Amino acid sequence: MDRVLVRLIAATSLLALSLLPALSEPKHGIAMQGEPALPADYSHFDYVNPDAPKGGSVTYCVVGSFDNLNPFILKSLRTTARGMIDTVYGNLVFEPLMQRNYNEPFSLYGLLADSADMDPERKSIEFHLNPKAKWSDGQPVTPEDVLFTYDVFTDKGRPPYSDRMSMIAKLEKTGDHSVKFTFNDKANREFPLIIALTPIIPKHAFDKDTFDKTTLKPLVGSGPYTVDKVQPGQRIVFKRNPDYWGKDVPSKRGFDNFDQITIEYFLNANAKTEAFKKGICALDDETDPVKRDRDIDFPAFRKGEVKQEFFDTGIPPVVTGFLFNTRLLKFSNPVVRRALGMLYDFEWANKNLFAGKFNRTMSFWQNSELSALGHQADDREKALLAPYPGRVPAEVMDGTWRPPVTDGSGQDRKVLRAAFELLKGAGYHVEDGRMLDPEGNPFGFEIMTSSQDEERLAALYQRTLEKIGIDVTIRSLDGDQIQSRKQRFDFEVLIGTSGFNNSLSPGSEQVGRWGSVAARQEGSFNLAGVADPAVDAAIKAMLNARAKEDYVAAVRVLDRLLISGNYIVPMQYNTQQWLAYWSYLEHPQKTPIFGYQLPTWWRKPN
Repeated sequence: MDRVLVRLIAATSLLALSLLPALSEPKHGIAMQGEPALPADYSHFDYVNPDAPKGGSVTYCVVGSFDNLNPFILKSLRTTARGMIDTVYGNLVFEPLMQRNYNEPFSLYGLLADSADMDPERKSIEFHLNPKAKWSDGQPVTPEDVLFTYDVFTDKGRPPYSDRMSMIAKLEKTGDHSVKFTFNDKANREFPLIIALTPIIPKHAFDKDTFDKTTLKPLVGSGPYTVDKVQPGQRIVFKRNPDYWGKDVPSKRGFDNFDQITIEYFLNANAKTEAFKKGICALDDETDPVKRDRDIDFPAFRKGEVKQEFFDTGIPPVVTGFLFNTRLLKFSNPVVRRALGMLYDFEWANKNLFAGKFNRTMSFWQNSELSALGHQADDREKALLAPYPGRVPAEVMDGTWRPPVTDGSGQDRKVLRAAFELLKGAGYHVEDGRMLDPEGNPFGFEIMTSSQDEERLAALYQRTLEKIGIDVTIRSLDGDQIQSRKQRFDFEVLIGTSGFNNSLSPGSEQVGRWGSVAARQEGSFNLAGVADPAVDAAIKAMLNARAKEDYVAAVRVLDRLLISGNYIVPMQYNTQQWLAYWSYLEHPQKTPIFGYQLPTWWRKPN
C-alpha cells in the first residue's frame, strides 16, 4: 500500500506541474513582433564592419546651441549637448539595457543587460545585467543603479522618462545582477521594450536633489566615450574611453570607431555648409536637392577629396510640413485646417524649388503596408472607429484620398475656389479683400521659421494664402528662440515634423507625438496639440495588438485619423538619404533599413 501511495503522490505532483504556466527563459534578444532575427550566438549586426579600424577623429556639425549636458531634464531640453544620448551620432555617454538592431523593425539585443526574461503575456520582464558592465569611473553597473534611474526620472526627469513609473506596479532587485519590472494595467505590449531602451544612470554619480539643474560638468556614463572638453554653445569634444567595458559585446562590435568625436555648433545652415567646404565638418546632409547640387561644386569635390552618396532606406519618410497649433481657437476647426492644407502648391514648389526631385507626402506611413493610402478600411478598422462616427471622410476610409493637384502655375483657381468654399461653409467670408472669421475678425497667422530654406517655403505658402485674403506674416528666429517657443507651445504655425524619425514599428512614441496627455505637457513632442479620444484609442489598440493583422489595422486607423485631422500640411519627401563626406571617412557596404548609421563609420588609416 505504501508503494501505491507513493506512486499516486508522484503522479499527482507531475499533473500539478503540467498545469502550471510555462516559464519563460532568459533570451539574448526581444522583438515587438515575433522573435528576433539573429540567433543567440550572433557575433555582430550585419550592417557593420566588425573589423573596422579604430582611431582618428571626426567632427560633426549642427545648427543651434547648447547649455546643458544632462539630457534627462526639462530645463534646456532642446538645447542639451548632442551626443550624450543621440539617435544620429550614437549614445556616446549613456546606454540602455539593450541595443536596437536597425536592420529589423523593432528588435533589441543585449547590452548593459546581456539577457532578458520576458513573461509571454508581457506582464513582467527581468533583466540580467552583464557582470562586466562598468561606468566610466570603473565602478560596476548594479541593480541599484537601475532602481535609482527610475526613482530620479520619476521625480526630476522630463517626459517621457518621468512617466514610465506610472505603468510599473513593482520594480525590484532580484539578484546581484538582476532586476525585475512588473507592470500594471496601464502598460501595453510594447512597454517592456521601452524599458529595455531607457538609458541607465549611475546612482553614485548623481545627486537626486540637484538632478533637475542644468550642468556643464562632464557626467559619468557607461558609454564608449567620455566628455573631454566643453565650450558652451560652440563645441563639445568626446574622447574614447580606453577601458570601455562593452567593446566586445556583439551588439557593439563594429561601432564607436573614432578616438575622438567633436560636435561643432553653428548659428545657421549656411555657416555650417561653408564650414563643411573648408574641411571643418566631416559631412553635409543637406536635404534640398537644388541647394546641394549647387553647393557640392567646389574644388575639394572636383579633386575627389569629397564624395557624395545616396543611401536607400526601407522606412516611411518623416512627415514634414506646416504644423498648426490647434490649442489656438483659430485652428480648432478641422474644416478650416483642411482648407488651409489645400493651399500648399506642391507642384509649383517641386518644379521651381526642388527641380522636380521630390514626391508629395500624403500619409504618415507612406510606402508601407501601414499606410491608409490605397487600402480600404477593413472590419477591424471600422470596429475601432465605430465609437467615433464622422471622424474620417469616406475617401480617406476607402483609401482613395489624395491632396489636390494644381497646374503648377502658383495660382490654380480651381484649388483656390475649392478651399474658399470650405472656409465659406465654416462661416468665413471676404470683405474688402480680407478674409474674416465667423465673428468678423480678420483671419491670419504667423509662420515661425528657423532657416532661409524654411523662409522660402513659408513665402510660397504666404503668396497662395494671400490670394484669398488670408494675412500671413513670417517670423525668423534663431535656433535657441525656436526651441524655447516650441517647448512652451508659443507659436501659431511652424515648419515642423511628425517626429524625429519614422519606422515600420510605430509604438509608444506615438503617445508623445499625438496623445491627449502629451498635448498638455510642456516640452512634449505633441506640438500640434492633438487631443482626440479617437486618436488615443487607435494608439492604445496599436500598442496592445497581439496579431500582426490587428497591429496593421490600428496603425492604419491612426493614419486615417491624422490625415483627416489636418494637423499638419504635408510637404514633400525623397526616399533616399543624401550625404556628402570627406574621403578620409569610410562606411560599411550594407545599409540597414533605417538608413546609414554614423556610429558604424570609421576613419581610413593614414
